[in-house]
Amino acid sequence: MEWNSNNTFKTYKDMEPKAMMDMALIPNIDPVDIGLGSSEKGSVVPTSKPRKKTMTSVYLKYFETAPDGKTRRCKFCGQSYSIATATGNLGRHLSNRHPGYDKTGDVVTTSSVPQPTTPVIKKSQPQGRAAQVDYDHLNWLLIKWLILASLPPSTLEEKWLANSFKFLNPSIQLWPGEKYKAVFREVFRSMREDVRVSLEQVSSKVSVTLDFWTSYEQIFYMSVTCQWIDENWSFQKVLLDICQVPYPCTGSEIYNTLFKVLKMYNIENKVLSCTHDNSQNAIHACHTLKEDLDGQKVGPFCYIPCAARTLSLIIDDALRTTKPVIAKVREFVQELNASLDISEDFIQLTTAYQEGSWQFPLDASARWSGNYQMLDLVHKAGKSMDAVVRKNEEILGSRILLNVAEKNVANIVHNYLEPFYKVINEICVNNPPTIGMVIVYMDHISDTIATRQTPDWLKSAAEDMAKKLRSYNNQVCNIFIYMTAILDPRIKCELIPEGLNSENYLEEARAHFMRNYYTSHFSSMTSGYSAQDIEDGGSVSFAEEIARKKRRASMSNVADELTQYLSESPAPTKTDVLEWWKVNSTRYPRLSAMARDFLAVQATSVKPEELFCSKGDEIDKQRFCMPHDSTQAILCIKSWTQGGLKLKYKSSEIDYERLMELAAAAAADNISAGFDKKQK
Repeated sequence: MEWNSNNTFKTYKDMEPKAMMDMALIPNIDPVDIGLGSSEKGSVVPTSKPRKKTMTSVYLKYFETAPDGKTRRCKFCGQSYSIATATGNLGRHLSNRHPGYDKTGDVVTTSSVPQPTTPVIKKSQPQGRAAQVDYDHLNWLLIKWLILASLPPSTLEEKWLANSFKFLNPSIQLWPGEKYKAVFREVFRSMREDVRVSLEQVSSKVSVTLDFWTSYEQIFYMSVTCQWIDENWSFQKVLLDICQVPYPCTGSEIYNTLFKVLKMYNIENKVLSCTHDNSQNAIHACHTLKEDLDGQKVGPFCYIPCAARTLSLIIDDALRTTKPVIAKVREFVQELNASLDISEDFIQLTTAYQEGSWQFPLDASARWSGNYQMLDLVHKAGKSMDAVVRKNEEILGSRILLNVAEKNVANIVHNYLEPFYKVINEICVNNPPTIGMVIVYMDHISDTIATRQTPDWLKSAAEDMAKKLRSYNNQVCNIFIYMTAILDPRIKCELIPEGLNSENYLEEARAHFMRNYYTSHFSSMTSGYSAQDIEDGGSVSFAEEIARKKRRASMSNVADELTQYLSESPAPTKTDVLEWWKVNSTRYPRLSAMARDFLAVQATSVKPEELFCSKGDEIDKQRFCMPHDSTQAILCIKSWTQGGLKLKYKSSEIDYERLMELAAAAAADNISAGFDKKQK
């Protein structure tokens, strides 16, 4: 393809494969356009048909003859050849080391690229220098690396990294840091527009979640994520934005920032719920948003606390008496992970004592996964731990050897937290967990805490745990969560917790269904004549009239969809909820529309595994270290590309698969050229 005078693409099919190595599957980045102040622009020359090499002497113009007349030197790389070298060998050098050398200044694309809208641009370069297009290849690959690694552009300004590139190739030119930042900003803008357009196509309600953190610069950030269920009953999720919340980061600032995001994506009228992080400022912001939406009468809106963060706070209460014990065990685990000899001793002893098998490295995270692993180690492999410490006392010392009382405390807390372990494991496995099933899990934990006997030293912690659970249950015991729960076919009314079960709720749910889904989604089916009847003007066959009359009669019972659904037994707990509704949506056409809206409501404001597992440590570290001028663009672009969106610059897609192919081909040619040189 090439650009024509109207700035549109022109297909160009008869490309030579060799020419591919000098092509960049990237947009032409004009320094002026991105604010670098350069007046130099890449020229765009219409592509002519590739020239045939009619004379071997055509190669000589790419070589300089030395003053002594004994050698010729390549203008591109400086490789020297004897003056007696045949021109065919010079041609092979150019083909292997500088493919496309005879097309300098041309602007071309390839018809083999699967994305026809991607411009393939080769910049004009003076002879005697390596083509600039190679630098663009490298810089775009570095951009992808920065995104995947969540690193700021300033990383590439580190002199040791730059010198490493120079060591490999002295002619390599990395973009200036400001240019990287400008490119990131433009990529962010282009991709955000794609996200906005995709959300315009969503026909159902959406739910949002909020997450907060503070960077090393003491800047307060809020990430806003949107979830919905598409028409194929697939769960969809997209990061909307990562926003800097102005100081002093109160509920008002959070509300204003959140509403700007919703407004920018034009989804403020589609939002059904918001799941927050349980902080008072977030609750205040969500309450203000609810008042705003209620005042505009755009439909129901509810905000709910994060179940995962509630569980995390409850677990912290239970662990506070065992923190000194856990600290000792963690030190022991870190020594096991660091020393192959000590870990082998541990494996041999656990085998001898029949204390289970353990996979290294053991989880030493300070999150729930690591803390429970510490307790589990004491509970299941206490003898082996003692034996390993005594055997390696010179290295480990006796300080981490647990006494009888410490082991007893660890075992009691381990048993006490076992129900939490099962619940958290279920929540992390079922991704995303429905709010209804999470309510059932939380109710089970409430019963466990209330009925289980605890030693005196644990009673204070148990009281605090129960208090936090009651606060959570009070916030989720409402008609909104009730409707969300009963639309989970595994729960319906049968598994609804007692505090949430109410006949009034059922009647309110029925009224909501009739008011918002009975007529609004299927208005043509509730009248005496359908839209098709009117469009046909009555000119339909007698048989068609009978068929339509039968269909209208069957629709008179549609108000009983909710009653019929609830009268059937709940589905097995292992049922895929969205798959169940996909199969049964023809039986419950109106109720399934309601289910699509409400089942998108999230029980947690973050992925549970990010909160409870060591994966969250890496995420926190990346967020904390990100400078303010890169946080929004890099983290959003990373999330969007991981979600399947293509990286774009000024609406042009960057074909990274092709870039990697070109890089691999260039590496292969360099190896081949090096081999030829050795042979000579």
